[in-house]
Amino acid sequence: MKHGLFGLALAATIAAAPAASASDLAKYLEPISGQTPAPTPEALATRNVLQLNTSMFTLYESAGVAFRTNILAKHPVILALFSGSGGRMILYKPGQPPVEAPSVPKVYQVMKSLGHSTMAISEVVLPYTDNPDNKSWVAPMRSYLTEMKSALDGIGVAEMPDDWRANSRTILENNVSFMEDSLAQGVITTASVEAFAKKQAPFLRHAIAWAAETQVAHWMKVLDGWKTDLGGSFDQAYAASNTIYVARQNNVLFSVLAQYFGPDAINDRLMLIETISFTTTPEDMLTSLVRIISDRSVGGLFFNNYHVMDYELMGTDSRKAIITEMKSRGMEAFLPPSVPFGSHQWPALVSGGTGAATLDELH
Repeated sequence: MKHGLFGLALAATIAAAPAASASDLAKYLEPISGQTPAPTPEALATRNVLQLNTSMFTLYESAGVAFRTNILAKHPVILALFSGSGGRMILYKPGQPPVEAPSVPKVYQVMKSLGHSTMAISEVVLPYTDNPDNKSWVAPMRSYLTEMKSALDGIGVAEMPDDWRANSRTILENNVSFMEDSLAQGVITTASVEAFAKKQAPFLRHAIAWAAETQVAHWMKVLDGWKTDLGGSFDQAYAASNTIYVARQNNVLFSVLAQYFGPDAINDRLMLIETISFTTTPEDMLTSLVRIISDRSVGGLFFNNYHVMDYELMGTDSRKAIITEMKSRGMEAFLPPSVPFGSHQWPALVSGGTGAATLDELH
């Protein structure tokens, strides 16, 4: 009832107020008003054409929702996503909720943490080597030394096979020794950092190998089960893994998936999707995968090739243009070999160059 009376009173007040004059309204509009110049016919026509491209993305997004529904209703999909815990794998089966696989055993993270602990020390000290006047590294190192000692105190019961324990302890002991010596000296020298790195390398090598073995064995066991569960429908499955630049070569999750999908599935039903961060969401990965698959149908419709849209559409004509432009400058174009649309080549470096290609060869 009170609200009703208030509303009546407010209405009466408004009705009694004098109407704003045209000059008053003009004052309100002064800050934003003016004679906006009309676009030229050319500019207006260009804007109207460019708007078609802007609107295309809205239509693309709407169509993508339908495409995803149709794809997931007919095909199993496996997403393999990078994570600090050894990755995530999610299975989407038609008509069923997604199933996320168990995580890699914790010992994988323990081995990675040991390796990263040594690398982290180098990140603390390298900006300040041979610079005795700059003590910016001292406080971070003291703090990290406290954490390092706590890890060393508990390494005897941390999760790992017993025959990995001595190597793990040595890594932490060497870290503590280097940090204590550096703090005592009050300076970081290039020579001391190099000696520390060489001392740690053999022990880090074991931790890296054990982490890799743990990760691969786990995901192969998961895929053994999923392939059996899917039966014949596995041959209609799609899979995708994400990667940033530094993880493209020998990408673990993609390489494991390739063992189950086979050579002919690479770049067809099995895709490596490059991202700008280590981690991405399943939603974003599904969006990328659906866009790749749906674009292929567009390529088949307009260009009579199912995989042409996997490639930069202007790439071949740009290639011709580069060759022409280079010739006009009296130079030879430097370009990779042409690769057929639908190539099943690994999406990583596969040939060329000399030198070490494994950590074992580096030592």
